Amino acid sequence: MSASGLTHPHAVSPSLNRAWLTPLELGGLAAIWGTPFLFMRIAAPAFGPLPLVELRLALGAAVLMPFLWRARSALRPGLWPRLALVGFINAAVPFALFAWAARRAPAGVGAITNSMAVLFTALVAFLFYGERIGPRRVVALLAGFAGVVVLASGKAAGESVAQAAAAGTTAAFLYGIGTNMVRRHLAGLPAAAVAAATLACAALLTLPFAVATWPARPIGAGPWSAAAALGMLCTGFGYAMYYRLIQRIGAARAVVVTYLVPLFAVAWAWLLLGEPLTSSMFVAGTLILGSVALGQQPAAPKGT
Repeated sequence: MSASGLTHPHAVSPSLNRAWLTPLELGGLAAIWGTPFLFMRIAAPAFGPLPLVELRLALGAAVLMPFLWRARSALRPGLWPRLALVGFINAAVPFALFAWAARRAPAGVGAITNSMAVLFTALVAFLFYGERIGPRRVVALLAGFAGVVVLASGKAAGESVAQAAAAGTTAAFLYGIGTNMVRRHLAGLPAAAVAAATLACAALLTLPFAVATWPARPIGAGPWSAAAALGMLCTGFGYAMYYRLIQRIGAARAVVVTYLVPLFAVAWAWLLLGEPLTSSMFVAGTLILGSVALGQQPAAPKGT
């Protein structure tokens, strides 16, 4: 229906629009969110973890700042300590862990462990908030953890990736804590504004450590470009795109992007960095992504 209440004779059906728009947006977001692990592999050796994280947080917050400005009246002063805590747990520390891991393992390792965030969100809700987890999610968690063990036992270029896998898994667990905090303590607030606020708080918290560890050597154009893309494209634009998807199709459907991110991350690293897909990464990725898919399946109705 048009604004006048009449059907436009040449209007495209909204259902047909969504039929191609949703997969296109999900695929586009997965392609974007598959690149942070690539960009961190390029930039982390030059910057170090904390300076790189500072750039990522500050640039991401800058891109999302218009959303925060528009909704500034909704974020009362008493909320800011909570926003800062969420920014620390859900952005500053996980980003630093992934940046640290990027110097020690292929991009696919970080991307695969990142997928565990969906399962850790359910686990944290069960452990700390009393939500039911159900037998299906218990099996999914066990399969996901088995995938992490397989991943940690693997090697890349003859070197163990166990430390990088542990860092990525810890970061995913922190994402699970942060997601539950947002759900319970920041519900009802504009999501993109919350993202901007938490990133800005995280940037302020990280700033002293970034300054203290800023590299003495000059940094080349390649790492600077990778850092800029990591902050502006992956963090700022990617978050904005994700929240648009949540508003349009709902969180349950938008989270499908989680299954696609590791595939794009491995593909980007293979195409642009020449990183191979090892057998342990393949087995671990299958177990973890399969567990995430299983954990997202709705429970069967009783009596069926």
